[in-house]
This record gives sequence, structure tokens and C-alpha cells, in this order.
Amino acid sequence: MPSSAAPASSSPGSAGMLAPFVNELDRIAPSFQIHGSQIQVIRTPSDFYETLKAKIKSAKTHVFLSTLYIGKSLARQPEAHTEHLDRCATRDPRSAEPVMRVPTRPLITEFGPERVEIRMYHTPNLTGLRKKHVPKRINEGWGLQHMKLYGVDDEIILSGANLSSDYFTNRQDRYHLISSREITQYFARLYKGVASLSFRVEPSKEAAGFTLQWPSSNAAPSPLEKPSQFVAKATELVNSLIAPQATAQAVEAKGGQATDTTVFMLAQLSQLLKPDTSTELPAVTHVLKTLSAPQYAGSSWTFTAGYFNPAPSLTQLLMSSASTNCTVITASPQANGFYGSKGVSGMLPDAYTYLARRFLMAIRQQKRESDITLKEWRKGTVGEPEGWTYHAKGLWVTLPNESGPSMTVVGSSNYTKRSYSLDLEAGALVVTENADLKKRLADEQKWLQEYAAPVTIDDLAKTERRVSFKVRMAMWFVQMVGGAL
Repeated sequence: MPSSAAPASSSPGSAGMLAPFVNELDRIAPSFQIHGSQIQVIRTPSDFYETLKAKIKSAKTHVFLSTLYIGKSLARQPEAHTEHLDRCATRDPRSAEPVMRVPTRPLITEFGPERVEIRMYHTPNLTGLRKKHVPKRINEGWGLQHMKLYGVDDEIILSGANLSSDYFTNRQDRYHLISSREITQYFARLYKGVASLSFRVEPSKEAAGFTLQWPSSNAAPSPLEKPSQFVAKATELVNSLIAPQATAQAVEAKGGQATDTTVFMLAQLSQLLKPDTSTELPAVTHVLKTLSAPQYAGSSWTFTAGYFNPAPSLTQLLMSSASTNCTVITASPQANGFYGSKGVSGMLPDAYTYLARRFLMAIRQQKRESDITLKEWRKGTVGEPEGWTYHAKGLWVTLPNESGPSMTVVGSSNYTKRSYSLDLEAGALVVTENADLKKRLADEQKWLQEYAAPVTIDDLAKTERRVSFKVRMAMWFVQMVGGAL
């Protein structure tokens, strides 16, 4: 952390309590130091949409958007000076249509390729006979581009939200706007690196309206033609971007204020790295392991994932911490995006209930029931008027004798096994001594729980919550698509 004095309202020992976290994090991931006022916490989907739209309309130099999929509402911003729209060249599991939507194609034809470039990423894990025979509805199970990076000039929004209408209206997520030239440029470099490992979309008169081309200027050969060479070249490129020495700890005080917040750049790009040198899982693992030390008794954490299926190692670390008054927030079945779906995907809400019940049983076995509470989030019912879905994910850590979190993780990751092995994820770990930012992070925790209620093993044992054998048999599908959206 910065050597400047902590704010008056911070705990006197907060810097010392943070040191064991930060010292190791400096060896794991690149970081920048800023002032806490440079981070804005956005509350609602509509606020996210209006903020992003306003930023794009006022863009002076560049816009880069990395998302799983994009809808019509944002693609129709004619003022956008868009360099790239980074996409996924597999398919959305809830749609028979390509993930690439038609509204993005006119952007190229109207503004020209010198102003607009659209890229679609394809995993090197789905090639040859596997690509030929795996059903298109589930082919994203072999990995996809999942980063959510929304950069405009010198600002970036880190989120787990995609760019379709439900994420702008009735799908609750998290959104942090960071006003920092250096941080935005860092993620722009990461973004461009992945773009150089992706297909370029070109307008076409074919039925789809576009074709996918592999430019000779790309950083690697096509993953469809030479997957091994693709990964080898990608490893060289990605390592140069995510290693701790990839950036110095730039000091960029705002208005002459001393820096009091460190932002660690996290990336989980496992399918592009051999060996895997991703930074997110090691960083989150280190934070949770450190919380198990005796001096952190009295600390607390809040963990949230819309699709509750955390990697087993993280589940164990959450339960092994010395923290008390801890909370897990997840979507209720009626707030799950798959609620009411046809086929196997319709079983997923019950499958997540089964996973939640196993988590509660583990808590009971470890005698942590008084320390850890599981809450389900529900605002109406999916598919009905005023019904919302819950898609927020993240981690907050509050130190002993403090009222607000000193640390939070925000970004695209669902913290699942597949997030740490198959998908491309990006985010940040914020470590702060800024009293106002701590308060705003505490407020974020509170408003995300406004529609959340505690559930117990007894609640999940009720007849209406019991999980059928058929759902248990479908658990493999959770592992395949559960962390993809």
C-alpha cells in the first residue's frame, strides 16, 4: 500500500493488517496506485446502461468493449468511436442463433474498418472432430471469451454484465467505474492482446451477413488449424501482459491527493497459457488463505455468485477462514436466468439448489453455522412482470474492528472450476485505506442484500425444494455451462 498516512477514520492498524495481503499480491499481479475517489460504484442495471451510453457518446479517442454478447440497444450508438467489439465465436447456449448479432455488422459498413473493428474469439479446445460433432447448443462448454471490459478514453467499467437489454433493465450485476488512464490503458493492452488472437468479422453477402477471417497480422496461427502452435504463441504474448513486472506501480494522485488505494490487475486466461500463469485464482487464493491466520479473527467476508458453483478449493478456503459474520449471496431459483427453460438447462436452477445444500451441509459439519450465512436473492420471478435475475459476483473483505471492506474483487469471473480452466476472465482486486471508498463498498454489500433472505438446510429440505434424481444426473451440465454467462 502507499506509504501515505491512512485517512483519519480508518482503523489505526489497517495498513499493518493489509501488509500480509499486499506483500504477496505484489509478486502475483501487476498493480497501480490511485486515490479511492477514482472508483465509482454503480448500483443498478439502468445506471450502468446510462453511464456506459453517456461515456460512449462523449468518447474522444477510443472505445473498446469486451463481452460475451451484445444487444441492439448499445450497438445503435452512432457517435461511438469504436475500435473493437470483442466477441465469442461459439454460440449462446440459450439461443439457436449465433452469438454474433446482426446490429454490429452495419457499424463496420457505416463507419468503416478504420474506425470499427469487431473480433470474435474461438477456443483452441474445440477443433477437428470435436468441433464437428459437439452440438452447437453446448459447444461453449469447451471455453469462451468471458471478459467484461468496457473502456472509453481514460475510464473503464469492470463488471460481470454483458451488453444486452436484460443487463440494462432487470438483471442485477456489479459495475465499478475506474477513472484512471494507466489502468484503462493496461486493460486496453490486455484486450488488444486477446483481439490479436481472435477472428476478425467482415461484412458479407452470405446468409449470416458476415464472415470470420484470420488476419495475417494476428499474433498466432488460427486455433482451428494449428491449436498447439496457437497456444504456444499465445503463452508468449499473454505472459508479457499479465506478469507482475508488466507494469510499474504508477502513482497518479487525483487533484494532488495522496494515493490510498492499490488496484491489482487480475486475469484468468488458462486456455491461452501453457503452463498456466494466470493471476486471478492465485490472488483470490492468497487473500482467503491469509484470512485463516489468527490475527484475522473478527474479520468478515461476503461472497456472491449468481450461479453458485465455486471451485472446490475456494469453497474450502471460505470455510477455513478465521472470519465471522460472513455471507454468501446467490440467486434463488426464480432469479436464475435458466428458470423455466426447456430441456436440460431448465434443471439448472434446481441443480444450483443442490450445490447450495451441499455447501450448507459442509458448513454444519465444520461447525461454522454461526459464522456463515447463505442468502438467496429474489426480486419477482423470471419471465413474469417485474421479475429480475441475479448475476452479481464478487468478494468483499472487512478487517477486524472496521465497518467497511478494505478489499473487493470485481470482474467477469464466476469463481467456478471452468472459470479457472476454460474461460477468459478479467477483473481487479481493490485494496484500499480510503474511508469513503470503504463506506461505498459497504453500501454495495447492503443494497445487493435488499432482496436476499437467509436459507437453511431445513428450508432446502422442504418438499418444494427437494432435488430429483434426474437433476442430480444433470450436474455435469452445471460444470459445463454454469459459469459461462
